[in-house]
Amino acid sequence: MWRSVASNALTLMIVAIFLLGGVILWGQNEYRSEGPLEEAICLRVPSGSTMSRVSHDLEDQGAISSGRLFRVGADYSDKSSQLKAGSFLVPEGASMEEIIDLITRGGASTCGTEVVYRIGVTQSEVEVRELDPATNAFVETVEFDPVEVGDSLPAEYTKVVDEADTRYRVAVAEGVTSWQVVDALSRFDVMTGEVSEVPPEGMLAPDSYEIRKGADRAELLARMQAAQETLLAAAWESRAPDLAISTPEEALILASIIEKETGIPDERGQVASVFSNRLDQGMRLQTDPTVIYGITNGQGVLGRGLRQSELRRETPYNTYVINGLPPTPIANPGRASLEAAVNPPATDFLFFVADGSGGHAFSRTLEEHNANVAKWRKIEAERINQ
Repeated sequence: MWRSVASNALTLMIVAIFLLGGVILWGQNEYRSEGPLEEAICLRVPSGSTMSRVSHDLEDQGAISSGRLFRVGADYSDKSSQLKAGSFLVPEGASMEEIIDLITRGGASTCGTEVVYRIGVTQSEVEVRELDPATNAFVETVEFDPVEVGDSLPAEYTKVVDEADTRYRVAVAEGVTSWQVVDALSRFDVMTGEVSEVPPEGMLAPDSYEIRKGADRAELLARMQAAQETLLAAAWESRAPDLAISTPEEALILASIIEKETGIPDERGQVASVFSNRLDQGMRLQTDPTVIYGITNGQGVLGRGLRQSELRRETPYNTYVINGLPPTPIANPGRASLEAAVNPPATDFLFFVADGSGGHAFSRTLEEHNANVAKWRKIEAERINQ
C-alpha cells in the first residue's frame, strides 16, 4: 500500500514539476513576446508611483495582457525599485519586457507635454505642444510672445510648468545675434541665473537644446558656445584650398553675412561664391545686413529701410565704404553657412538682388545686375500699388 502511495505521490510530483515548468515557459514567452497594444500610447508615470499602479494603468490601456505577470517580471529582473517618473512613448506591440525597460531606464521623457522656447530673428515665442503617440507628431496647444503677454501667462502654460514630467527645449534660429539670445533667455521664466556678459557675436550655435526646469542661463550659453567652437573647427578643417579668407575668425564673419543674406538653403553656396569672388577681386562686399548691424549693434531689428545717409556713412560695418570684411560677425551662423563660407562653389557671380519669389537673381556683370534690379523695382512698385 505504501509503495502505491509513494508511487502515486512521485507521479504527481513529476506531473507538478512538468506543469510548473510549462507555466514558467509560458510566462517567459508571454513576458517577452509582442504585446496586445494596437496603437502607440503615452504612458505617464507620476512621481511616487508604484509598479502596481503602472501595471493597472497599462492593463486599462490594453498595453499588457496580465498586470500580475508584468509585476512578476519586474520583480524577477530586479527592476521594481527602479521605476522612473516621466512620460514614456510605448510603441505598438511592445512586450512587457520592453515596457519595463522603458520605464526604468531613466533619462528624459519621450512623450507628453513639451515647452519650446523659440528665439527668432524678429521675435521670440513660447510654444506648448503635446506628442500624439499615434502619429508621433506634435500638436500645438498654445503659443504666445513672452514680451506681449508680460506677467499674464496663458493658463495652458502655467498648468504644464507645474507638472513634473513636462520637458523643456530652447530652439535658437540661425541668424540671431548673441544679444537677442541673452535677451530672450532672460524672459524664459523656467530658467535661473543672471548673465553678466553677452557672449562674442557669432559664437553661439543655432540649434535645439533640451533643458531642465531651473536650468542656469549662463550654463546653457556655455553649451551653445562650445557647440559653435566645435562646428567652426570642423568647418575650417575641411576648408577648400586658396580661399579668399585666411583664418577661422574670418570664416565666422563671412558665414554670418551669408546667413543674414538668404534664408533659402540652396542659395547659401551661391551667396558665398559672390562674396568670395568679390574678396578675391578686391571689390567691396556692399551688403545691407552689415550696415544694419553697425546701426543696431545686434540689439533687435532695424524695423525700417536703410537711409542713403547711412549707406554713405563710414563705419566699421559699412561694407559699401570699407574694404574687406567687417571687424566681427553680425549674427550667429549655422552649420550650413559655415560650410558654405569655407567651401564656396566655383562661379563667376559678382552680384545678386531679390527676385520677388523670396530668393535672389545672381549675375556676372554689372549690366546683368542692373537689369535684375530694374525687374525687382518693378515688382516692388506693383506690390505697393495693389
